[in-house]
Amino acid sequence: MAPSDDIRALLARGLAIPAHPLALDAQRRLDPRRQRALTRYYLDAGAGGLAVGVHTTQFAIRELGLYESVLRLAIDTARAWVTPQRELAMVAGVCGRTPQALSEAKLARGLGYQAGLLSLAAMKGEGEDALIAHCEAVAAEIPLIGFYLQPAVGGMDLSAAFWARFAAIDNVVAIKVAPFNRYRTLDVVRGVVAARAESRVTLYTGNDDHIVLDLVTPFTAMRDGAPVTVRFRGGLLGHWSVWTSGAVRMLARCQAAADSGRAIEADLLALDSRVTDCNSAFFDVANAFHGCIAGCHEVLRRQGLLEGIWCLDPEEGLSPGQKEEIDRVCALHADLADDDFVKANLSRWLADQARPGPARLSSTAAATSAKPAPRSLGAT
Repeated sequence: MAPSDDIRALLARGLAIPAHPLALDAQRRLDPRRQRALTRYYLDAGAGGLAVGVHTTQFAIRELGLYESVLRLAIDTARAWVTPQRELAMVAGVCGRTPQALSEAKLARGLGYQAGLLSLAAMKGEGEDALIAHCEAVAAEIPLIGFYLQPAVGGMDLSAAFWARFAAIDNVVAIKVAPFNRYRTLDVVRGVVAARAESRVTLYTGNDDHIVLDLVTPFTAMRDGAPVTVRFRGGLLGHWSVWTSGAVRMLARCQAAADSGRAIEADLLALDSRVTDCNSAFFDVANAFHGCIAGCHEVLRRQGLLEGIWCLDPEEGLSPGQKEEIDRVCALHADLADDDFVKANLSRWLADQARPGPARLSSTAAATSAKPAPRSLGAT
């Protein structure tokens, strides 16, 4: 992977960054072969980077001593898989109170990760001053991507004033906005605009319930009596850990529509509800997101990328009725899936001594799909 000295400029291009799952065997141990296969899949699907050690990777990897090995495996696999000319944005999840977060940031930076996605869940109950001091300390170690994690899975409510102070930190390069709440999404927009940071802090959608609308909507906030409009340029999403090649094409379509200056076509707006319907099943909305990680695992299992849906916590799995919901959306929205793409490449991704090569579509899919055009996307 070619190095990039400016992760800020790289993220500003607008990338599709899947949140990397954790491949386990039946004993709930790391399965390196399938973990590598997932990484290869995302890269061949056209992802602009990877987010590793984040919620979708399971925060419990830290308690079990897997954080470094999982991060190392992902970046080593990526380096071996892509051509030297290709750049990737490698993002490491960083969490815990300040000593832990600093340790993780240093480790990630040493491994070659360019940015840290900072979860504040461990800081619940702290005041805004303490939160900002924590962020400033971690930003001194690694460029930061803010993370507005929804409260249903451990996040906290954060005000527009907080986001204004956060966006003013010099080494903040982007914010993943994932409160699954339109009001709180607007708080981030208002904060970035108030900080006059809209040209140096890129917004990435993490709102898996409104992916398309986030990507095509102009968000406007007032500053000094005048409107300031910002846009989400890319996505860093657990939802994009599945059906990734389709997600890459969808992002390109949304970017082209947003950049055209023309009215957004009705069928693209309608796509939002279809993607959200899929997400409702994958993320187990009916059961307050209990099966959100297992649901993504189930989609990957059906494609053959994972052997099972095991999570580190034995209590995590599909909720009652979730499998049937996944059956439903896979049947109704089959055109959004990339089953043929995976089928055509799976054996190569799973091979122990695999070498990079052009990703292939099966002959049945080639007539209706195409591999995304190569893009120069950044990494370290």
